[in-house]
Amino acid sequence: MGRIVAVALAVLECIVFTFAQSELPTFKARAASAFVWGEENRFDASSSSALDPVTGNTIYRLRHAGIEVISRMGFERISLGQAGELLNFTTTIVNNTESTLSLRHGGTSVAGHMAQPLSVVLTNKGLSKRKRKEVWELTKMHCFSGGFLSSQNFFSGNSSSQVFTVAPDSAVTVSLVTKDPRNYSMRCSIEGCYPTGTIRFAVTVDATDFVFVWPGRSAVYCGK
Repeated sequence: MGRIVAVALAVLECIVFTFAQSELPTFKARAASAFVWGEENRFDASSSSALDPVTGNTIYRLRHAGIEVISRMGFERISLGQAGELLNFTTTIVNNTESTLSLRHGGTSVAGHMAQPLSVVLTNKGLSKRKRKEVWELTKMHCFSGGFLSSQNFFSGNSSSQVFTVAPDSAVTVSLVTKDPRNYSMRCSIEGCYPTGTIRFAVTVDATDFVFVWPGRSAVYCGK
């Protein structure tokens, strides 16, 4: 247990240092291990990246003790008449262990600012007018309707305690949508537009946080 706590504290120190200017650390400390993509992790955890053979976009992978977590990120503008961007994440958990795993949203931050999951549904058909104004439809987001990200399962802001299970020798894919909490968050050049700052997204598998770190410049625009 002492070694596990040491890992959690080491990751916390890194996060607090990163967010020192805003003083808004995203991920709380707890007696659990945490693995961060791209950083040196203990307990033989490894991180890697690969190019999607279909899209050519980068996929991040974190592996530890028979668990593989695969993540990708995209973004799109909300609409022509509205300011802001939607940040979208899809994560696949591959369970190569003999135990059933639990899966939760571990936290999301954008340049040190907390970013909460949006309340999403596959379709708002059958909902009251009031409810329709409170939710976002995945089918109307091009990152999902265009097939870049999966709408198989999703975390939603109206179900903060959502828990998925991953059976032995199986995989589960879960997506999340959030809105960039900043007012001016895009940078444009002749190479295109992209979010500024560093984006962190984490899922908690049992008691372990798998944290993915995305430089805004690496985000893939999957809108229209």
